[in-house]
Amino acid sequence: MLEKTSKSLEAWIWDAACSIRGAKDAPKFKDFILPLIFAKRLCDVFDDEIDRIGKEVGSRAKAFRLVKHDKKLVRFYLPLEPKNPEDPVWSVIRTLSQRIGEQLTTHLRDIANANPLLKGIIDRVDFNATTHGQRDLDDDRLSNLIEAISAKPLGLSDVEPDVIGRSYEYLIRKFAEGSGQSAGEFYTPPEVGTVIAKIMDTEPGMEVYDPCCGSAGLLIKCELALQEKMSLRSRKTFAPAKLYGQESIAGTWAMANMNMIIHDMEGEIQIGDTFRNPKFRQGKGLRTFDRVIANPMWNQSEFAEKDYDADELDRFPKGAGFPGAGSADWGWMQHILASLKPNGRAAVVLDTGAASRGSGNAGRSKEKDVRRWFVEQDLIEGVVYLPENLFYNTPAPGIIVVLNRAKPKERKGRVLLVNANRDFAKGDPKNYLPENAIERIVDTVSNWKQVERFSRIVNHDEITKNDFNISPSRYVQTSEGENYRPLREIVDELDELEIQATATANALREMLAQLGV
Repeated sequence: MLEKTSKSLEAWIWDAACSIRGAKDAPKFKDFILPLIFAKRLCDVFDDEIDRIGKEVGSRAKAFRLVKHDKKLVRFYLPLEPKNPEDPVWSVIRTLSQRIGEQLTTHLRDIANANPLLKGIIDRVDFNATTHGQRDLDDDRLSNLIEAISAKPLGLSDVEPDVIGRSYEYLIRKFAEGSGQSAGEFYTPPEVGTVIAKIMDTEPGMEVYDPCCGSAGLLIKCELALQEKMSLRSRKTFAPAKLYGQESIAGTWAMANMNMIIHDMEGEIQIGDTFRNPKFRQGKGLRTFDRVIANPMWNQSEFAEKDYDADELDRFPKGAGFPGAGSADWGWMQHILASLKPNGRAAVVLDTGAASRGSGNAGRSKEKDVRRWFVEQDLIEGVVYLPENLFYNTPAPGIIVVLNRAKPKERKGRVLLVNANRDFAKGDPKNYLPENAIERIVDTVSNWKQVERFSRIVNHDEITKNDFNISPSRYVQTSEGENYRPLREIVDELDELEIQATATANALREMLAQLGV
C-alpha cells in the first residue's frame, strides 16, 4: 500500500512540475517548484498541529491564537491564518488571485522571518522576478503550479516523511536528468548513495559529515540506512545520526536544507567553499567525525599549489600535499582524511582516473605521489569500480574509495578491490544499479571477501609493483576473454604521457639553447 502511495505521489509531484511549461522545461524552474512543494508540506503539517491543539482547547480559532502567542508549541510557526479558521492554511496561498508572484514572495518571507531555521531556505526565491523586463514565471503559470501542488494533501496523517522524502528526491532526480553537466553539482544517483550508506554502517548517535553535500542525498541515505538497520534489530527507539554538511552553491544549499526537513531529519548544513574555507572547525584544526561521505566534483582544476600551501588546518601533510593542477580529487581525499576521528571511516566517489593517473609512466606524477602516500600510510581499505553511465553529469564510470583510519589487524597492508563494472541494468536516460548488484557490492565490501571475477584482496607489494595503480580493473578480470581496461583509463594515461613528452622536449630545447646548438 505504501509503495502505491509513493508512486502516486511521485506522479503527482512530477505533473505539478510539468504544469508550468511541460517536462522539457521543468528543470529550469526547479528553484520555483521545490520551495513551493516544501511550503505545501509545511502548511499541511502546521494544519495537523493546529487540529491537535484545537481538540485540546476547543476550536481551531483558539488554537491559532494560542500558537501565535507561544510559537514553541509547533515545530515551524506559519503566520498564515485563513479568514475562516476551519479552512486549510494552504488556502491562503491557493486563493491568491492578484499580484500572485509578489504576494507569494511576501508570504514565504514572512514564514522565514518567523522561523530562523528557514532563513535563506524558503525565502531566497523571488516569484515576481523579471529578466529583461519579462517575468521569469508569470502569474498565470504560477497560478497553474499552485493549483497543481494543491491536488495532494501532505500532512502527517496523509503521508509519512519517508514517502514524501522519497518523492522529493524523485523530483530532484528528474531535474538532474534534464540538467546535463550541472546535475553533478547537486545529485548522486540514489543507488550509489545506498551502497555508500550501507558500507559506512552508521551506528546510533554517530556524527556523519559530507563536505560537498549537494542536495544532502548521501547524508539522508546514511540516516535511512541506520533506521533500516535498527528496525531489523527491533529497536524502536535509538539516537539518530548527527548529520553535518557544507555546500558552496546557495540554491543547492537551500535545496539540501529543504530535503532534510521534508525527510523529517535534523542536521547542520553550512554554506561556503569547503576547500578554501571549511566551516566545521575545532580549535586550530578541523572538526572530526565518525563517518565522512562525499561525491566531490571530479577533476577540479581551479585549485593551485598556493591554495594548498596557504592551508592553516594541517589538511595536507608532508609527503602528500598538492596533487597537481589538473585534478583536486586527492586534495579532497586529504581534507576528508583530516575530518575523520582516529577510528573513523570514509567513502568517497571519485573519477576512475584518480585511481591510476601517473602510474606506469617514467616521469614523476604529483597525483601518483599523493596516492602512494595514502597506500603507504595504510589508509585505503577498499576501492569499488562502478559501471559506466550512472552519473548525470558524465557517461564515465566512477570509483568509491573507502578509507579507514583504524583498519583491523587482518586487513592491514592489504586493499580490497571490487570490479562491479558489469553489475548494472539499462535505464533511461541512465544505467542504474539493481537491488541485487547493490547487495552484492555491500556484502563483498562489508565482509571483505574475494569473489571470482568480482573482487580481490591485494597486498601493498603488488600495488607497489603496479606503480600505485589502485584501479580494480587492473587487478580483477570480469570476463573470460582479455582483461578489460576502460577507455577512460587509457586516455588518461595517454594524456599523462603527452604532458611528460612535452616537458621532456622543452627541457631538451633549453639544454640545446644553453649549449648554443
